[in-house]
Amino acid sequence: MKVALYGLYNIEKSKLAVEELFGYFKHYNFTVVVEKIFLKGIKKHTNIADDYLQFTSFKDLDKSYDIMITVGGDGTILKAVTLVKDLNIPILGINTGRLGFLATVQKTKIKEAIEALVQNKFSIKERELLKIHTNPNSNDFKDLNFALNEVAINRKDSTSMININTFIDDAYLNSYWADGLIVATPTGSTGYSLSCGGPVIIPSAKSLVITPIAPHNLNVRPLVIPNDSKIKLQVSGRSNQFLISLDSRIITVEKHTEIYIQTADFKLKMVHFNNQTFLKTLREKMLWGRDTRN
Repeated sequence: MKVALYGLYNIEKSKLAVEELFGYFKHYNFTVVVEKIFLKGIKKHTNIADDYLQFTSFKDLDKSYDIMITVGGDGTILKAVTLVKDLNIPILGINTGRLGFLATVQKTKIKEAIEALVQNKFSIKERELLKIHTNPNSNDFKDLNFALNEVAINRKDSTSMININTFIDDAYLNSYWADGLIVATPTGSTGYSLSCGGPVIIPSAKSLVITPIAPHNLNVRPLVIPNDSKIKLQVSGRSNQFLISLDSRIITVEKHTEIYIQTADFKLKMVHFNNQTFLKTLREKMLWGRDTRN
């Protein structure tokens, strides 16, 4: 099995998990290629001294890889998405962070996860992404114009709210007078959108959700729309600039820039084990339905 390994650069709290993981790589004779900066951290903080092949960007990867394993939290997976892009390399996340909604393998279950990979006891689930372009600055995000969780529009340089004219399939929806607006995938529905009052959407649902951030009008609520919808946003306000974020990537955009959002033409593949479901993760990670009285 050919594995691309990626993690965040400060691995001190992941040290034991990383050492255990490399032990299984060697035991099962995996071919392992490690992200360059992550490998530097591994050699600094662990006893692993063997030389491994390295990669630095999407350009160094190809479809010969069977899987990418990430070590960290959900943020690590969001960054890994920019490395695999449309190569269809499945991602398996080992959680050494906090929530671990995407990175579902706990560091105490590494052995079970690797054995399940070797025995082919897993399935591949696809997650939809969003893509964005702007007018007139159509190259703002260049080749990273996609997001797994959400596209968010936020105010900048002012405490004043912004006005976001919103169109769905060229039909006018609303002018959101708010701190910003989130367009989230089902995967992202448990993130920023949820913290702003948006609904939880099961990943297999063919939907997107538009969630306002601190809207001025109390009768404005999140809206679930079909995933084949094409969204256009026009932003105005007192400031001459506003922010667009794609997951963790942020750019500054001039006022009156038009933003176009729709489902990307490729999907992310995630490794799921047979005893793992979204509903189980919902109960365990978010304490769904937990009543402290019982």
